[in-house]
Amino acid sequence: MTDEITKVSIVVSKGSLDGVYPGLIMGNGALMEGIDAMLFFTFFGLDAIVDKRMDKLSVATVGNSAMRMPGGMKMPTLLGMIPGMSAFATHMMKKEMEALDIPPVREFIEMISDAGGKIYACKAAMDMFHLTKDDLCPQVDEVLTVGEFYEKSAGAQIIFT
Repeated sequence: MTDEITKVSIVVSKGSLDGVYPGLIMGNGALMEGIDAMLFFTFFGLDAIVDKRMDKLSVATVGNSAMRMPGGMKMPTLLGMIPGMSAFATHMMKKEMEALDIPPVREFIEMISDAGGKIYACKAAMDMFHLTKDDLCPQVDEVLTVGEFYEKSAGAQIIFT
């Protein structure tokens, strides 16, 4: 007999476009499968729910050893330092996601919230970056301490992206 997953808690700690989307896709996918989902944004992942930043996430090209150029050839890390390379990579990734009908971050957050998913921000990270709940998008349900996150995650599979 296999155990059925009924609840997931997804921790989003990276603030790059390619760091945020896995959590959004997994959270939305869980909800579509009837699985309760909560997303906990911490450290640089907070950028995905900070109202003034969420539409401006970019792809990190420096130090990204998995970065590929159009055609699939591996991009030398040194090329990532060229001015405009991050903007180019971000544009290309957004273009590919649009072709696959993957929504922008703001719309994805709205979809997850509207589907009953819970969106939380990490209190320690909020304090560290001098942010308040007013800085966050309206879909954020609460700002939680780590202890509160664990309480709400009782019985859930915890996934780090």
